[in-house]
Amino acid sequence: MGFAFVLLMVVSATALHDQELILPEIGALTAGTWIYQNPSWIHQPSKIFLAPSGTAIIGFLINQLPWAYPAKIWLGLLLMLVLLWGLKSNLAPSFATGLLPIIINATHWSFIAAILIFTLCLMLGVYAQGQFRQSAAGEPIQGRHMGLFVVLVSLWVAGVWLAGVPQMAGIPPVLVVFFEVLQKPQYAAKLAGRQWLALTGAATLGFAVHVLIGTWALAALVTLPLVFIWLQVLRLKLPAAYAFPLLALVLPADMFRVLPLSAGLAAAFFLGSLLSVHRVRDWWDARAAVENSEVR
Repeated sequence: MGFAFVLLMVVSATALHDQELILPEIGALTAGTWIYQNPSWIHQPSKIFLAPSGTAIIGFLINQLPWAYPAKIWLGLLLMLVLLWGLKSNLAPSFATGLLPIIINATHWSFIAAILIFTLCLMLGVYAQGQFRQSAAGEPIQGRHMGLFVVLVSLWVAGVWLAGVPQMAGIPPVLVVFFEVLQKPQYAAKLAGRQWLALTGAATLGFAVHVLIGTWALAALVTLPLVFIWLQVLRLKLPAAYAFPLLALVLPADMFRVLPLSAGLAAAFFLGSLLSVHRVRDWWDARAAVENSEVR
């Protein structure tokens, strides 16, 4: 049912010859809400509509500014973070729906209409399934998480800008996973490695299949099951990975050519940085515990 919904979106875009109707994060949202039924995502179904729609409007409006691409990405992520905090939502794919209009340079209001329609359908589907009644609310976004998110995003955007590869500033599925794991109390190196493999592998599959199969609908039909199999091999439930097959269909040529590399480097930076933060925090806590025991 979930894959059929995503394919319907791609078929609609093909029939209408409108690339802006292909919304990669709808794939991730569908997997997380309808297939995996992520408790923190479905707990308040109305936010499945409000959060992604709100960030999409933010991204669409920011895209109209005559600014450099990395500056738009940075400002967009900051405003989206504020919106999610205001909504008390930790729906990470909302970042991706907000970044998409900047990445593909969406200029037609059909993009916003598509976001509203598909997120509304997802919300109604969650209501129909009824599992949200037994779900638990996710942890609210904390100030220290917001601060770390802003710092690492700023470092990444500045780094790729100075390196002369500004097209790497925003890799939506990577930022989605980063925001999700940022809020977890523990983060193991083994999990970080599997998530890196999942994201890089999904990006590579999306790239390779689209090179071999130019047709949007057929490429999605082939790649989505391959990503599912890849995640089964890794024993991961990672909804963000399902965005890559669709993202490969809509990226500008300069971003598409380096998609696997961009995904791999971005995932290594964000997940590696977060892993380092956890390592330092654990070391500090252990040291504090030893000092307290010596004082006693």
